[in-house]
Amino acid sequence: MTREEKSQVIEDLTAQLAGFQTIYLADISGLDAGSTSNLRRACFKADVKLSVVKNTLLAKAMEAADKDFADLPTVLKGNTSIMLSETGNAPAKVIKEFRKKSDKPLLKGAFVEEAVYVGDDYLETLVNIKSKEEVIGDIVGLLQSPAKNVVSALKSGGGKLAGILKTLSEKEG
Repeated sequence: MTREEKSQVIEDLTAQLAGFQTIYLADISGLDAGSTSNLRRACFKADVKLSVVKNTLLAKAMEAADKDFADLPTVLKGNTSIMLSETGNAPAKVIKEFRKKSDKPLLKGAFVEEAVYVGDDYLETLVNIKSKEEVIGDIVGLLQSPAKNVVSALKSGGGKLAGILKTLSEKEG
């Protein structure tokens, strides 16, 4: 690989790192061709971009990026694949599901919404991170409950203020 080609790869990796808030580093070495194909298919279905990277080039891209990767570059040893996603827990879910049939991929580390996780021990923690959509859904659900109580009270109270207050006080108790 020429110096120009390396520079182009570093530039492309830096742009990819800048474009995603969820970056996982994994070890998929030892997977046979069929398993690798299945992993790529699982990533595609989960909207996770998977690619194998050269550690030295990724390290240089991390240095050039406008993000603080903290200790994440220390895991760049051996085989490294990068998993990029818009959803914080999507790559972790893919890894966890895939490991029901295989001992790989191993989580080397992750950068999720400016937090850094180093080591496979964090896989379960990362699986349990809620996406923005899930958090918004939880908030909407919490906000709907009191609104439903008020609507219910209006309907059952016969439209009179005393009846509405009585119904609401019974629901609180």
